Amino acid sequence: MIYCSPHAELGPSGVADSSRQKSLPGIFSRIAGTGSYLPEKILTNFDLEKMMETSDQWIRDRTGIERRHIAADGQTTVDMAERAARAALDAAGLAPGDVDFIAFGTTTPDMLFPNCGVLLQARLGCRGVPAFSVETACSGFMYALSIADKFVRAGEARRALAIGAETLSRIVDWNDRSTAVLFGDGAGAVVLEPADAPGILSTHLHADGTYKDLLYCGGGTDLSKTRRTIAMSGNEVFKIAVGTLCKAIKETLAANGLDRSAIDWLVPHQANLRIIQATARRLDLPMERVITTVQDHGNTSAASVPLALDAAVRSGKIKRGQLLVLEAFGGGFTWGSALVRY
Repeated sequence: MIYCSPHAELGPSGVADSSRQKSLPGIFSRIAGTGSYLPEKILTNFDLEKMMETSDQWIRDRTGIERRHIAADGQTTVDMAERAARAALDAAGLAPGDVDFIAFGTTTPDMLFPNCGVLLQARLGCRGVPAFSVETACSGFMYALSIADKFVRAGEARRALAIGAETLSRIVDWNDRSTAVLFGDGAGAVVLEPADAPGILSTHLHADGTYKDLLYCGGGTDLSKTRRTIAMSGNEVFKIAVGTLCKAIKETLAANGLDRSAIDWLVPHQANLRIIQATARRLDLPMERVITTVQDHGNTSAASVPLALDAAVRSGKIKRGQLLVLEAFGGGFTWGSALVRY
């Protein structure tokens, strides 16, 4: 394996000078820092009461959401991701130029291309390193984390950014109360680095495209999907999500020979408080060991897990050495989980 320094000089072809390459012995990866960003504008349930036929009580009872953050005019997914990435780098005591790999989960890119990973790379100034986006809906961060972990473990990256960021407010039908009340904007990020002992113990990714019509957003080249805002069959998605997430958590624990009692914290996808509670009940996991932030920012899709993780780390709930299970479920369907020793 070879490691190419992010500071390596680029030749005319854009290929790093091989004289700057060096071997990297790292076998495991660990989370060196977390970061997040939420836009300043807050849209409360009471604000939504003035926009559509709904109520604060109706929203709380069905989702647990109290408010969500909305990107400012002109503010993009990459704008928010940059803020989250820089916060994660600061927490890790690293500079942007130290980054040598970027995996960026999002369903709301700034452009069709270049991808958000490349746009973020330009902002950070780490020229020449691999940077790309992963489009797996709400599971985007879990996929990005898994990929970044494998690059660090393989010795092909030394400081990797895994990011989830979304501006979902721009693909929401604000006349559809069944979906509009759920979603918000934001970004979260983690920095991975090599470690002597496992930090990311395992990751598990899955998908099943046969459910594609239960949760989707048109807008691509498939003109049969004329709807350009989020469409969701809520009841069906709820049932499948709860069952699938329970299986994903059990799979993660079984792969590591652990019982659920070993978990210090479950950091779930913040889609809906009822889904989180139902998942915890099926696992006999007390809510006191579950990180919940959905009330404060709603469903931020790929951003929700790293947002919740960063909030729990910065509040002091999650401490070094504790064992975490991260999980997410998204349109497609896609889902993913990870066992992490923070």
